[in-house]
Amino acid sequence: MATSRQTAANRANARKATGPKTPAGKAVASRNATRHAILQGSLLATKGEDAAALAALRDALAAELAPAGPLEAALVERMVGALWRLRRVQAAEVGMFDIGRDFDTYATSDAEYAGRAFATSRDTFAVLSRYEVALERSLFGALHELQRLQAARAGVDVPAPLAVDVELNGLPACVG
Repeated sequence: MATSRQTAANRANARKATGPKTPAGKAVASRNATRHAILQGSLLATKGEDAAALAALRDALAAELAPAGPLEAALVERMVGALWRLRRVQAAEVGMFDIGRDFDTYATSDAEYAGRAFATSRDTFAVLSRYEVALERSLFGALHELQRLQAARAGVDVPAPLAVDVELNGLPACVG
C-alpha cells in the first residue's frame, strides 16, 4: 500500500500530465486506441481513407453489375465492403514491412498504423491471411449469389447451390 507521501507525489505528478500539446503530438495520441480497422463496421474507418475513392468503387461496381432491386443492391454493397476491407489488409501488410519492428518511431500513415497493430501480435501474417481469406470468401459468395439471382431473373434455369458431403473413412490419419 502506498504511503501518504507517495500518494501526494502521485497526485502532484498526475496534475503535470496534461497530454500532448503540439498538433503532431495530438494527432499521434488521437490514434492510440485505433486497431487495424479491417473489420470495422464503417467502411470509412480512418482519416486517411478517401470517401471519393469509396464512392467511385461503389459506382463502378453498380454500373458493371447493374443490380435490380434491394437484394441485388445489398449484394453489390457487400462486395464493395469486402473489396474496400481487402485494401486495408494489403495496407497492413505493406505497413508491416514499412515499420518493421521499430516501435520507438511514430507511424505516419494508415499503412504503418495497421502494420503496427498486426506486428504486435504473435502470428501476424497468419491473422492477415485469415482476414484476407474471409473477405475474399464474402466477396465471391456475394458475386456468385448476385449472378445466380440475375440469371434467374433473366429466365435462365439456375440450379440450387451444391452441397457436398465428404466422407473421410478409409483415409490415413493425419500425424500432427
